[in-house]
Amino acid sequence: MAEIVGYVLSFLIVVGAVFLIGAVIMSFYSIGPTQIGLVRNRFGRKLPGDNPVAFQGEAGYQADLLMPGIRFKFKLFSDVTKHPWVQVPPGQIGVVIAQVGKPTPIGAKSGRYNPAFGNFTDFRAFLDKGGEKGVQRPVLSPGTLAPIHPVAFLVITKPQVFGVPVSEEYKNLADKNKLGYDSFGLEGWQLDVTRIAPKPAGANGIVTDMIGVVTTLDGEPLQAGAIASRLGGFKDVSELEGQDGVSDFQLMSMILGSKNDQHNNYQDFQKFLEAGGKIGLQHDPLLYGAYNLNPFLVRVEQVPMLVVEQGQVAVIKAYVGLPTQDTSGANFKFGSLVRPGHQGIWQEALRTGKYPINPRIYDAKLVLTAILKLDWAKDVTGAHGLDARLEPIIAKSNEGFVFSIDLQVLIHVPDTNAPRVISMVGSMENLVNEVLQAAVGNLFRDKIGGMEAIKFIQTRQKVQEEAFSYIQEKLAEYEIETRGVYIQDVVYPEQLVTVLTQREVAHQEVETFKMQRQSQDQRIETEKARGTADMQVELAKSKVGVDIQTNKTEARMKEAQGEATYIEQTGTAKGAEVRAVGLANAEAYERQVEALGKGPTALVNAIKALAVGNAAFMPKILVVGGGNNQGVLESLGTMLMDKLDTSTADPESGGSTTGKR
Repeated sequence: MAEIVGYVLSFLIVVGAVFLIGAVIMSFYSIGPTQIGLVRNRFGRKLPGDNPVAFQGEAGYQADLLMPGIRFKFKLFSDVTKHPWVQVPPGQIGVVIAQVGKPTPIGAKSGRYNPAFGNFTDFRAFLDKGGEKGVQRPVLSPGTLAPIHPVAFLVITKPQVFGVPVSEEYKNLADKNKLGYDSFGLEGWQLDVTRIAPKPAGANGIVTDMIGVVTTLDGEPLQAGAIASRLGGFKDVSELEGQDGVSDFQLMSMILGSKNDQHNNYQDFQKFLEAGGKIGLQHDPLLYGAYNLNPFLVRVEQVPMLVVEQGQVAVIKAYVGLPTQDTSGANFKFGSLVRPGHQGIWQEALRTGKYPINPRIYDAKLVLTAILKLDWAKDVTGAHGLDARLEPIIAKSNEGFVFSIDLQVLIHVPDTNAPRVISMVGSMENLVNEVLQAAVGNLFRDKIGGMEAIKFIQTRQKVQEEAFSYIQEKLAEYEIETRGVYIQDVVYPEQLVTVLTQREVAHQEVETFKMQRQSQDQRIETEKARGTADMQVELAKSKVGVDIQTNKTEARMKEAQGEATYIEQTGTAKGAEVRAVGLANAEAYERQVEALGKGPTALVNAIKALAVGNAAFMPKILVVGGGNNQGVLESLGTMLMDKLDTSTADPESGGSTTGKR
């Protein structure tokens, strides 16, 4: 019996030794280079309170982790489980949830953060510095690799949830991530880095600039009446407005300026709250960039940036700001205008540019300040799209003929008047579809309704001018300029078209007959002209002959007049000469007679005359009678004197001059 007992004891000792050796061997743990060992004590005091981690060797999860390498924890007293280091993939974030620490304050959605917490790798520092349970305000940046206690903290990443959930609720939420569902109420894209970037060009080829409208989910509530949070409120605007000479554009610059630098664009959420940030819609949007934002605390909606093109202004309706102080004056009865920074319609519009303005609290109404063309026509719409709902105007004459009129109106909104226009009509769409459409339609319906159809057709230009005057006066009430009103096309009723067509055909026939008559008259004139043209050669020859004969006659007359003058002057001269010669000769005769006597003188002159005239004066036969020579000479002298008197007869009288014998 004793031997049996000895054998049994020996067996038990051997088994115990083997078990102990096995336990010792199994108490060595190889922790990989990117692993940590979580120790759970099997025996010990009960953990105090609701803390799941032991610091004094209590039973349960221990605060100290086993780092990479060969580590020993006696298997009989402790259990060790290996967990990976928390690793956040590039382009993603890690959200930290603390399962240990102080309770979060009532109403708070996240735990207070202290820079000493770092990346939550120092569990003891977290508790010593007053770390609180729940969602932690900072997130782990892309690429983070850290040995974070898997019981103290859960880290949610897009691929997986790191850590050991200790509550049933957290276990269920973590299981959803394993099954591919949303984890902890977050969608996969919310664990990506938030990126604000231009929206790629669509079918129209236009790239859309974007901004991020921010809504925070934690913080103190907004003050009464406020719909958005702005750090410091609008105190800075009020102070600037109180300075002398401050323009509206300076106020705009301050309002549109961002205060995001005070909290690193909502990435340092603790600093955001310390600076006075409130829960809810935020005044300052995010601009282009990538941001590590906690999806439990910050939501971002990407919206288009306000772009004011050339030929436009943006009238701002502000739903936040200082209380309304109307600056429009007592005569303006269409709402209030305010300086920038106050609630209401800003009295100064934004000019050409791009503005990161929050569209949830500022309503920007774009107003075209270039000349705007509006068409009342089918399938005709301008690029602005304001006339998309305009249709041709249907009017009826007093005989019942129905007209369809295509109309074009040109208007202009001065940029300085844009805020007042928006205050009166609300928007450019309202101006076109409610004011203009009604005014123009009623005008033409009333005008044509009181006219005969034919009269309208005949006085279309006058109707257009009257429409221009009416619309110009109507739009002037809204401080809008009218640049033109044009009737583009008129669709006449079929019955009227038939009547007008027949009338036009008859008119054209009359005109045709007139043209034919004119053609025949023209033909007659043409033939007459052709005959006249054919006789032009003969007529020209005759005219030239007449001119030549006239010239010859005039030449002869001139020649005859010249000859007559010459003869007259020559005769006068010769007469004077003959007279002078005769007188001289007579005087000479008298002197000769006195000297020689009559006989000898006559003889001498006779002989001289005969010599000059080359006449023979000696007879071939001379008969001399008697012996008295003197008698002979006297007889001869008397004969010669008679001859001389005959030769010196007056040529003009035609007679002879007889001398004294």
